[in-house]
Amino acid sequence: MPKLRVHNFTLSLDGYAAGPRQRMDAPFGDGVEGLHDWMVATRTFRATHGLDGGEEGPDDERVRRAEDGIGATIMGRNMFGPQRGPWADHSWRGWWGPNPPYHNDVFVMTHHVRPTLAMEGGTTFHFVDDTPGAVLERAFDAAGGKDVLVAGGAATIRQFLREGLVDDLYLVIAPILAGAGERLLGDLDLGRYEVADTTVSQTATHVHITRRATR
Repeated sequence: MPKLRVHNFTLSLDGYAAGPRQRMDAPFGDGVEGLHDWMVATRTFRATHGLDGGEEGPDDERVRRAEDGIGATIMGRNMFGPQRGPWADHSWRGWWGPNPPYHNDVFVMTHHVRPTLAMEGGTTFHFVDDTPGAVLERAFDAAGGKDVLVAGGAATIRQFLREGLVDDLYLVIAPILAGAGERLLGDLDLGRYEVADTTVSQTATHVHITRRATR
């Protein structure tokens, strides 16, 4: 049965997914420098950006496995771009250039919809104003039997966790202290979930949280 997954979502040691003042020249805000160093150093990440070399091991394995079996993606408006409120125009086409890394249907949750945006490489952005359950249903239909990825950001993932819709949550704890910003877990009731696995590398701690088996 297809699942809803979160992969490699990175938090600071004090639980922040982003710092304050997220903006065009600092998409993750202030005070979170080094948050994704563990990922950027991997062989898989470097290869996808046309670079040679890179670290192997558990960090690289997590990056490599993140796209396995994914047929559609969900993200929040704030992950798609830095704008807030109504769109001034439709010139903004995401952070990723003409060929985004998703290569599937991406459902952008926003209160300000705009026309569907088809990009190179098979990525198509659909801008939807609906409940998490309804958006997930559309994503599962588009995924054609594969899993769906919730890419972020924290507020969007929290919506799906709050309703118990996430099946597998792969978190990464980076060894930095942010001090302020946007938390992921906060006041969520995670009683229906359990820690399935923990792996520690030289640069990060990987935690796999999964839904508890029903008895």
